[in-house]
Amino acid sequence: MNTTENTTEQNTAATPAFDIVIVGAGSGGISAASSLLKRNRGFRIALIDPATEHYYQPGWTMVGGGIFDAKTTRRQMQDLIPSDASWIKQAVKGFKSSENEVVLDDGSRVAYKHLIVAPGLTLDWDGIDGLKESLGKNGVTSNYSYDHAPYTWDLVTGLKKGKALFTQPPMPIKCAGAPQKALYLSCDNWLRHKVLNDIDVDFMNAGGVLFGVSEYVPALQSYIDRYGVNVNYFHNLEAVDGKEKVAHFKIISGEKEGEQIAKPFDMIHVCPPQRAPDFVVNSELAGPGGWLEVDQFSLRHTRFDNVWGLGDVMNTPNAKTMAAVRKQVPVVAENIVAALEGESLRAGYDGYGSCPLTVERGKIVLAEFGYGGKLIPTFPKWVLEGTQPTKAAWMLKKDILPGIYWNAMLKGREWMAGPADLDKLRG
Repeated sequence: MNTTENTTEQNTAATPAFDIVIVGAGSGGISAASSLLKRNRGFRIALIDPATEHYYQPGWTMVGGGIFDAKTTRRQMQDLIPSDASWIKQAVKGFKSSENEVVLDDGSRVAYKHLIVAPGLTLDWDGIDGLKESLGKNGVTSNYSYDHAPYTWDLVTGLKKGKALFTQPPMPIKCAGAPQKALYLSCDNWLRHKVLNDIDVDFMNAGGVLFGVSEYVPALQSYIDRYGVNVNYFHNLEAVDGKEKVAHFKIISGEKEGEQIAKPFDMIHVCPPQRAPDFVVNSELAGPGGWLEVDQFSLRHTRFDNVWGLGDVMNTPNAKTMAAVRKQVPVVAENIVAALEGESLRAGYDGYGSCPLTVERGKIVLAEFGYGGKLIPTFPKWVLEGTQPTKAAWMLKKDILPGIYWNAMLKGREWMAGPADLDKLRG
């Protein structure tokens, strides 16, 4: 493996030059590098990321539910980056897109023919007053953090009576079902241990619906009813007082818009607000809201033909999930190859995303949908009925998907992930 700590000490010229530079070595970045090298082993590819560890983030809900050990979701980055790719262990400061260059933290620059922007998104822990200093103690937890997901399970197993709050911020967020997953798995445990009747559970949702695709709502609502959860819509978390164990919310829509509400808790699971990384927000690649501006079907940037997007950083109207990335990677890989060969683009992304909603230990509602909320099931109904909770979906989430991630997706094996026809998607 070619590892570059400092690309160059010169700040006046970009070196070395690569065919493809990928910003971010998360699920999208590593998978894209592997997929491109499967297509052409001669590609000169650089992955830029300062992180030394890589995480299977979809597993953190299972950690918070007492099913996975957190350590199984973490591996060393050096063991995952393709051996034929260069790894530049630095953070990105910005872009010089008109010059086909990426600017690194030390001021050096890396030149490219094509650029893939896949840094994920930023969890804005500072966006809620008091949250950052409260996490991991005083009953404040989040499955969105590797360090704190185990604390979620500690709180769940330790709570026998009292008040439990689960929050969801305004969209967009990664894995929009994750706040509910924490809620359902916690309630299921309390129900099994016959303490649920002594625990007041509130779901504090900044949005106005239980789930954005209506076909899945009836099944989810049945579990809300089973667990006796109080759902509070348009309630946005603004502050957490860990010492006093009080959470402060603002109603952001409806008749009581603007009203402030304080709710005491014994346990609170928080989903932080989320945004694009600053170096994207402050660049010419950003569109409205700061997200990377790409064509939602080709994933090519709307203003720079040799810039592409992958994953959570994009402005595309799809669910921000690992399953979405799995479908996006072959689209970007095929389209870059076509562009380098001077051919027209043919690969398209239909907005596919998947959200395995863990409604109880042993059953999952496997939500699969694309742009406009169109259902895109992977399996026929006789194999897996996606709008209903099934044991098969639980087995898929628990036993199969982690192996597919580590041993297939990150290694460029695009099983059941072929792109759609771009012309047909455009209609």
